[in-house]
Order: sequence, then structure tokens, then C-alpha cells
Amino acid sequence: MTGPVTDAADIRRRLDEVDYLVDDGLAAALYFALALGQPVLLEGEPGVGKTTAAKALARALDAPFLRLQCYEGLTASEALYEWNYQRQLLAIRLAESRQEKLADADLFTEEFLQERPILRAIRHDGPVAPVLLIDEIDRADDEFEALLFEFLGEAAITIPEIGTFTAARRPVVVLTSNRSRDLHDALRRRCLYHWIDFPDPQRAAEIVRRSVPSAAEPLIRSTTDFVGQVRRLDLDKPPGMAEAIDWVSALCTLGASELVRADIVTTLGAIAKTPDDRTTIVGSLDEQGRLRDMSG
Repeated sequence: MTGPVTDAADIRRRLDEVDYLVDDGLAAALYFALALGQPVLLEGEPGVGKTTAAKALARALDAPFLRLQCYEGLTASEALYEWNYQRQLLAIRLAESRQEKLADADLFTEEFLQERPILRAIRHDGPVAPVLLIDEIDRADDEFEALLFEFLGEAAITIPEIGTFTAARRPVVVLTSNRSRDLHDALRRRCLYHWIDFPDPQRAAEIVRRSVPSAAEPLIRSTTDFVGQVRRLDLDKPPGMAEAIDWVSALCTLGASELVRADIVTTLGAIAKTPDDRTTIVGSLDEQGRLRDMSG
């Protein structure tokens, strides 16, 4: 489907066509990000599909996809732009061989500028604006957040030696956060916001059904119900949809058509990511492989 997005229902249909299923809230958040030209900050527990939302949006819009993975110590030279020092040094040596003298202004021009994801998104000149994912912004430092304020608010970057670059067509910017730390209020004010919950059982089953089409229907229903119950246990790392899909794939590899205790224990590494979580889940199973009520 091509052409401008008309409303939230339209973006939901387009995402459905690329097998990314959203609820009304997320569809509305993404639509407003497109319609208003504003960045959108997606938060939620790990595994709810925040990163996948940006990837699916790019596919649904048939737009270029750019990704900036955040981490502690991320700098402007890795995210915004960098100078090509090797080319600058080569230019200096070439000038010296010709007995010429280069001024600083001759070395800090677009010829020597290397684009990183954010500047690349701003300078993109294709027919469709790119989707830029700034993934796990909470992993970066407070100082890095400040580097983003101009870009998030004005779709621009100022390079002191050259000037300000402003996007002719605003990129679609999606930021994600797992809430490992508080984000600066100034960043939040520049973004639309949406919290993504784990999908309800019906939508979770449909996601698994599309991702593992070979899985038997009873297996899909029982595993998605099981994962939903597991998330209510006291776990270090509750399983997300990616883990649920991996688990169903592993069970299918065993030839399972329904959920039984022996297969659960054998494949538990797909959803239990720490020894304590594995112990907790196994300890909560009854003889049939159902989860006992652990609330009491």
C-alpha cells in the first residue's frame, strides 16, 4: 500500500500487512508521529516489540530504515557526524607537496564530513522520509541526550565549522526505552509518548501464528496462555514475544502439537534466561505441566 497515511486505522492496516499487529493505542501514536512530524518515544518492558515497531513501520511505509543503537559512552562522532581525519591529512600532505598552505576552513568542509545515522537522516533526499530508530536511549548517558535536543525539536544539526543542516523532509523518529534510568524532561517534552504493554492472549496467539505458521493451533493457544501466566511469577527477566516465538519454534522442532511437562522442561531455555528463572518456572509446574497458583 502506497500513498500518504490517512488515519490510525490506515497505519494499523499497513502494519498488519507486514505482520506487525498493533492495538489502537500504538496505531494512534504512530499515526500522530507521522501526521505531526514529531518524534515518538516508545517505552515498555523488554520484549514487547518496541524495536520491531520501528522496523515494521519502515516496511509499512516502504521507507529507508536507519538505526542508532545506544550504549553507555555513545558520542556525537558515532551518532551525528565525524570528520574524515585521514582525508584531511592526505589533503594537507598534498598541499605541502605543491607548496600550498591550507587554512582550517579548507579542511572543515562537506568534502571531509562523514555522516552518522542522525545526520544521514537529516540529509536524506529520497522521495520517502526515512524511519530513524534511536534504540534504547536509556542506555546512553545524560550528556548524549542533550546532543539530541536540537535534532528532536527542529530536525536540525548544527556543525560549528559549517553551519546548520535542517531536514527538507522530517524523518520519522522512533526512540525506545526500557526505563533502566529516568530520561531528561527536556527529551520527553520533544516527543510524543506511548507505553507498550504485552499483547493480550488473542493478539499474542495471532502474532505467534503468523511467526510460526507450522505450529498446531492447540500448541499456539497453550503456549501463549502459559507465557502470560509465567510473566506473573517473580522472575528476573519475564519472557517477551520474541521468547514466546522462539519457544514455539523449539517445541515444533521436537514435533510437539500440544504442551506437556517433559517438553516444557526440555525447551525452557527459550523463555527462562537465568538459572533462578528456570528454577522458579520448573518449581511452579504440576505433574501435567500446568502452572500452579503461586499467589498463596
